[in-house]
Amino acid sequence: MVGLGKMGGNMAKRLARAEIQVQGVDPQADALRSEFAKDHIAVHSDLREALKASPVQDRIIWLMLPHGAPTAAVVEQLVEAHQQGLLGEQPLIVDGANAQYQHTQAVAERLRGLGIAMMDCGVSGGIWGLDNGYCLMIGGLAAELMRVQPVLMALAPAPDRGWLHCGPVGMGHYTKMVHNGIEYAMMQAMAEGFAMMQAQPALQASLGDVAELWRHGSVVRSWLLDLTASALHDPQAMQSVAPVVADSGEGRWALQEAVSKGVPVPTLAMALMSRFDSQGQADTANRILSLMRRGFGGHAVQTTAPMKSGSAD
Repeated sequence: MVGLGKMGGNMAKRLARAEIQVQGVDPQADALRSEFAKDHIAVHSDLREALKASPVQDRIIWLMLPHGAPTAAVVEQLVEAHQQGLLGEQPLIVDGANAQYQHTQAVAERLRGLGIAMMDCGVSGGIWGLDNGYCLMIGGLAAELMRVQPVLMALAPAPDRGWLHCGPVGMGHYTKMVHNGIEYAMMQAMAEGFAMMQAQPALQASLGDVAELWRHGSVVRSWLLDLTASALHDPQAMQSVAPVVADSGEGRWALQEAVSKGVPVPTLAMALMSRFDSQGQADTANRILSLMRRGFGGHAVQTTAPMKSGSAD
């Protein structure tokens, strides 16, 4: 398991607890060794060291790194290791990053030409996956699926559910991309609904009480609502965070893919635009709107401190 962060670390532990031998690789190995020792996971800072410490037969190298440069760098290390005979005769890499699926396909094609098999796996479950299991969306050849299936069965909530072979390489990441687009839209709808509740002065119940109510028997009950209710039970929860929502890329890719295929996804598009708005990307347009109103109607505008030079606006 290359990458022992919030996801990779818990996945390694879940595998070890299913009696699958795991070697961990992470730059912070020295700080992590004691945490993983109780699960009998050896943690290495050097990828070559980890390769030498694990059996050559039936070895699977699972990458749980951020997509882009971090994953690409490790792939190049693996190519070099393969050329030096360190990966064995049938090396198999599983890319668990939420990468752009067409890029994944290109990387897999290159690796296959070098004698390295690659599968891609979209992973959902967050920090709760260690106890609850992960939802796994995997892409690759059927022959390679047979090799990785015991790992999928151990990581999933149960051996017979929570994992799916979605098609050839790239389809694991494609499925996860669409999954995250749906996630964006569901989160946006829920957040807007609670904002409406907050705006009603006659409401006597707290937002946390409303969320808890909806968790039981309502048609909107979900894990997202469970998490929301848990957060809103703390009266200071919303005051502790800034109104800025990050986007990690999958929502953008999903929207681009929908446009390329002519599939209407207005709810996803709106949810993504709302995240951009929260990041301050709408500030220029909103300032221009105020200037327009002042220009045609003489309407007063709200003034702010001068914009800093080189700002995002």
